[in-house]
This record gives sequence, C-alpha cells and structure tokens, in this order.
Amino acid sequence: MKTREELIDELIDLAFAEDIGDGDHTTLSTIPAKEKGRQQLLIKESGILAGVEVARRVFQKFDPSLKMTVFIKDGQHVEPGDIPFVVEGSVRSLLQTERTMLNIMQRMSGIATTTNMYQSKLEGLKAKVLDTRKTTPGMRLLEKEAVRIGGGANHRVGLFDMILIKDNHVDFAGGIANAVKAAKEYCKSTERDLKIEVEVRDLEEVREALKAGVDRIMLDNFSPERTRKAVAIIDGKTEIESSGGITLDTIRAYGEAGVDFISVGAITHSVKGLDMSFKAC
Repeated sequence: MKTREELIDELIDLAFAEDIGDGDHTTLSTIPAKEKGRQQLLIKESGILAGVEVARRVFQKFDPSLKMTVFIKDGQHVEPGDIPFVVEGSVRSLLQTERTMLNIMQRMSGIATTTNMYQSKLEGLKAKVLDTRKTTPGMRLLEKEAVRIGGGANHRVGLFDMILIKDNHVDFAGGIANAVKAAKEYCKSTERDLKIEVEVRDLEEVREALKAGVDRIMLDNFSPERTRKAVAIIDGKTEIESSGGITLDTIRAYGEAGVDFISVGAITHSVKGLDMSFKAC
C-alpha cells in the first residue's frame, strides 16, 4: 500500500498535469526566464488556516529554489488582510504553482473552518466531531488532515483500516450477530487487528450489537431523545457515535445526550473554500 507522502505527491503531480499540461504558455510568452519576484498569500475571509505545509510541498516539488517564509501556521485563526506566507524566486515558477496551491489551501482551510464551527458547538462536552468517507476523490488525505487541523477527529481513512458494518451489510449477512461473527472470524483468519463498528437503526439493534460485542455502535438517524435512550442501554460498555443529518443547530443536543463521537459528512462534502489570493508584493 502506498504511503501518505506518495499519495500526496501523486495528487500534486496530477494537479500540475491537469493545470499546466505541456506548458503555461501565457507565462512562458510574457515573463523572461530569469525574472525574479515575490508573492504573498493574502487572506480575504475569517477562518482557520490549513494547508500551509502542503503549499510548501507544492512549491518545492515544482521548483526547489523557491523560498517560502511562513508567518502564520496551520490551525491558527486568520482575518482579512492577514499574510500567512511570502514566496520568493522565479516568477515563472510562482505563476505556474499559484492555482494548484490556492485550490488546495482554500479547500483545506474551508474544511478546517467548518469543522471548527461544529466542534465549538460541543464545548464542554466529551463528544468529538468526526469526518466521513464523503470526500473529494483523490483529496481524502488532505481533507481529513484539514479536519484534524480544525479540531475534529478522523473516522476510518478508507475501507481498509476499520470494519464498519452498515445496514446493507447487516441485511445481506442475515442480521447483526451473523455480520459481527463473520467479521471477527475474518480478522482472526487474516491476522488483522481492526476495530469493528456496527450501524444500528433502532433500540433493538442497539441491544443486538451490544450482545455481539463490538468496539463502537453508530446510531443512524436517531433523534436526540432516542439517542439518550440508546446511551442508557449501552451504559459505557462500548463507544457510541451519532450519525445522519446532524447540523450546526442540532449537534449540541446529540453531544449532551452523551455520545463519544458525532460524524458530519457536511464538513467535507458541502464546504465552501476560504477566500484568499496569491499576489505580487
């Protein structure tokens, strides 16, 4: 399996390939090869900054001679007018890396900002905001990193690092008990140490999952009131996650019901990028 670094390098290579192709002919035709300059990242909207270290990687991968000076780090709050970093070097390189860097930083900062908004609603509670697999194809590692930067936590990265038995798995397997038993046997036979989580649809399935013995129970589309009942049944015997249609207006009620995690697909699939630009200075 490829490492995180290899996957990010492939993403950057793909971004360059789709944006630059066989050459940025505007830049190549208007800017002398030896021209040197400086550009600064300018913040235009309040939020949480994310992607600075990925931006550094973008610049270095394209042109190792570019020099980046950072003033504001990942995870810090930014306001309009703030300048997180300045990059110096070949003007041709600056212009050709601009869009790739901005696309990544705007997306990551938007996710970090949105995650922070959700997590702030849970202040004083034990519940942690989780991401999902509802991510932009190819950008999952960066988007999940942005969630962490924004104060949230990651669920599984993909289908390979955790067993999550959802409703379709349960139905095809003939019930929760059958599905969990098969999952445990699979882990044993393949010598894999994977946590097992089960998605449940009602209180009876909560009891079935608890009896089967799992690491986490996901309460799918439960109301806050029904969530409290499920939490009482589970009584600390396993981790509890709430999921399904939870918004900024309702997340506090789920946290107060006593769950450990609250997964919110919107922090990655419906987020607005943070406004910023990369200007000559």
